[in-house]
Amino acid sequence: MSQHVSCSECSLSPVCLPLAVAPAQLDQLDNIIHRGRPLKRGEHLFRASDSFEAVYAVRSGAIKTYVLSDQGDEQVTGFYLPGEVLGMDGISTAHHISNAKALETATVCEIPFSQLEALSQKIPSLQHHFFSLMSNEIRADRELHMLLSKKNADDRVASLLLSLSARHQRRGLSHRAFRLPMSRYDIANYLGLAVETVSRIFTRFQQNGWLRAEGREVEILDRGKLCGHDPALEDSL
Repeated sequence: MSQHVSCSECSLSPVCLPLAVAPAQLDQLDNIIHRGRPLKRGEHLFRASDSFEAVYAVRSGAIKTYVLSDQGDEQVTGFYLPGEVLGMDGISTAHHISNAKALETATVCEIPFSQLEALSQKIPSLQHHFFSLMSNEIRADRELHMLLSKKNADDRVASLLLSLSARHQRRGLSHRAFRLPMSRYDIANYLGLAVETVSRIFTRFQQNGWLRAEGREVEILDRGKLCGHDPALEDSL
């Protein structure tokens, strides 16, 4: 994907910030967006304690966010796919509280927050959409806490797979067959499980005929059975 693709030409417009902007106003948003060089796998977009200056929309690839414990252990806090916005953790503190690292080669649109704020005052629909994004971040954080505190290991893995499926569907891609950008280790870390446990669950789901998995390529074969682990997700898909 060219680094110079404008918002109006970008295939992610239906799921990204431009969704909230009328075509006549799109140039105003496009003019404040910076499109930098691609991030290599393992390269950081920002680190905890970095000054908060911008939010970022993923254009290609995938990004994970994580925090470090007092012992220096990594705890994955989120995965961001194309069309999704990250970096809002620094709005209240003026510095980022998490780290963001590319899971694979990735490109992002950098949106300076001060300019986004100013533009949002001129375009109410953009401001409303940004508030919705912040609300979604809060909800996702709450859902993660609930996921880790109440559900068994099978439920956690099923919920993650269904969430990724729904996010692919919002981009107009297959919700049935897709590639996992994250490793089994990252999945286990995010879900608070051992890597061996995650591998056993993937194997069991395959043996049950619910899932096909080869490396990072997965195909959901029986959505109903997976939704049975998390009925709340069934209505959202």
